Amino acid sequence: MFGFLNKKVREVKAPVDGEIVSIESVKDEVFSQKMVGDGVAIVPISNVFTSPIDGTISKIFATNHAFSIKSKKDLEVMVHIGLDTVNLNGKGFECLASEGDEVSCGDEIIKVDLNFLKENNIDTITPIIITNESSFKSIEKKLNIVKEGDIIMEVK
Repeated sequence: MFGFLNKKVREVKAPVDGEIVSIESVKDEVFSQKMVGDGVAIVPISNVFTSPIDGTISKIFATNHAFSIKSKKDLEVMVHIGLDTVNLNGKGFECLASEGDEVSCGDEIIKVDLNFLKENNIDTITPIIITNESSFKSIEKKLNIVKEGDIIMEVK
């Protein structure tokens, strides 16, 4: 009856091929305790990370280890590639886009040398976080093996 009051479901897609796991399984309290926001994590098996939503790149960290995309409406998603990757000072990361760029889901943002990360004993698990999750009623998570572009979360 009041369907016009229901907010649209927003899809968040996999930014890379890999296995989706629960955010609680990430071995970093900032993510596992949802201090930054709620979401999922992916164990990547490919090197190019893409935009998980349509929007504007609101932030690319100086070391290229993380980026955030803000939709035109109200969703903001952060992709944090690996754990403690900030300590690499950008080594093993190549930025393919710029802050302020308008992007579509699937547009390439960061290229990573996963072998370099593994050789440096870096955990490649990648949290994908809804940073403004308190603005939403629910987040339905899909834990499975995915290809870049598969739906991993539905945010209501």
